[in-house]
Amino acid sequence: VQLQASGGGLVQAGGSRRLSCAASGRTFRNYVVGWFRQTPGKEREFVAAISWSGDSTYYEDSVQGRFTISRDNAKNTAYLQMNSLKSEDTAVYYCAAGFGYGGRAVADFGSWGQGTLVTVSS
Repeated sequence: VQLQASGGGLVQAGGSRRLSCAASGRTFRNYVVGWFRQTPGKEREFVAAISWSGDSTYYEDSVQGRFTISRDNAKNTAYLQMNSLKSEDTAVYYCAAGFGYGGRAVADFGSWGQGTLVTVSS
C-alpha cells in the first residue's frame, strides 16, 4: 500500500491541526494504520494506531487525551486530529500501515508515507 501524509504546517501552542494519510494500491481496510513522529537526532517514535475497522485505538502516553486517530475506509484515508498542541509536539509526522494490531515499533509497520512537518510555536 502506498501512503501520502498531508496537513502539516505552523500552528500556535494550544491550537489544533488535522493530519491526513491517503492510501492507494492495496485494500486499505486490511491494514492497521499508525502515526509516528521524529525530530532531528532522535528515533522515530510511536504516536497512535487504529485497528482495521477503526473500532479500536491506542496512543502514546504524552498524546493520550489530546490526539485522536480515526479512519474512513470508504475514502482510504486515516486522520490524526491533534488538539492542545505543545511545542514538544513539533516534529515530522509519518503515517504507516501494517498487518498486526498492538505494535508500537517502527518494525511493526511495513509501509510508510513521506513525512509532513508540524511546527508548534510557543
